[in-house]
Amino acid sequence: MKYGESVFVIEKEIISKDEIAFLIPQIYKLLHVRFGHRHWWPGDTRDEIMIGAILTQNTAWTNVEKAIKNLKKVDCLSLDRLASTSRSELEKMIRPSGYFRQKAERLMNFARIVLDYPDGPDAFFHHSQNLDEIRDRLLNINGVGPETADSILLYAASFPSFVIDAYTFRIFTRMALYDGKKDYMKLQKLITDNLELDLDLYRDYHAQLVELGKRYCRNRRPVCDTCPLNELCPKKGA
Repeated sequence: MKYGESVFVIEKEIISKDEIAFLIPQIYKLLHVRFGHRHWWPGDTRDEIMIGAILTQNTAWTNVEKAIKNLKKVDCLSLDRLASTSRSELEKMIRPSGYFRQKAERLMNFARIVLDYPDGPDAFFHHSQNLDEIRDRLLNINGVGPETADSILLYAASFPSFVIDAYTFRIFTRMALYDGKKDYMKLQKLITDNLELDLDLYRDYHAQLVELGKRYCRNRRPVCDTCPLNELCPKKGA
């Protein structure tokens, strides 16, 4: 192993638990230095963030922004308004996000379930409950998978539930911290076992990985030479 002032280069494929314990916080530190605090997720209310979490499935955020803008124009960025909107009108407004028929169904179903919960949405997400209990409740809603559930928990409901997405799998695989298999809970546990349990840290770490994935650690033609993790990464250009 070669140590520098603040980073080291991995020279082997298999690394120890101590190395992992160093690397996972170090990745965040380096990204934070490069990108600054990301202040993510964009959204003024809990409902807006939850709606965005469903709309962003299988599409880029730029497309979601267009759909949210359409919803905002007619004051339809709340679960109450969604539940009372016609299906055809909702489909028209969220069309820019792609899969608009499927997403309209999911949004309306999600809104009804949360609104119909005993004592309403505040009770659904009340912090007196165990995080896993609320997470399971979300996962039982059609169209809400682990990434969407954790996005809602972390950014809308203020629970420390780390979000794993395609960028996370790609980055941690290239960093030789993960074996590349799409096991959501396994990668989530690897990260959270080596991070301080902190809401803002979880929020910003995920946002930093998204920024890295978009700007440098691309699926094709990654930009390795100027990547903030260049010195740490054993798979440059992979």
